[in-house]
Amino acid sequence: MQISPDALAQVADYFKVLSEVSRLQVLCSLKSGSKNVSDIMAATGLGQANVSKHLKILTQAGILSRKPSGVSVYYEIADPIIFELCELA
Repeated sequence: MQISPDALAQVADYFKVLSEVSRLQVLCSLKSGSKNVSDIMAATGLGQANVSKHLKILTQAGILSRKPSGVSVYYEIADPIIFELCELA
């Protein structure tokens, strides 16, 4: 079975997103459920600017979803298979 170069590029881009330790910390902090930026900062020890940057990248990659709630935005895992993938790796 041949996989197109475009499809392979998408897979490579997905793994690039996951190749950053801070992004993996953010993902692990969300394993127990949705959190806002402050909750994620408390769980990971990362600064606000750093957390926000990684949340944006993870959301753009479709790994996280965001849900506004009042003045906060809550992030959650969009596809739980991400944890199975990480365990396999």
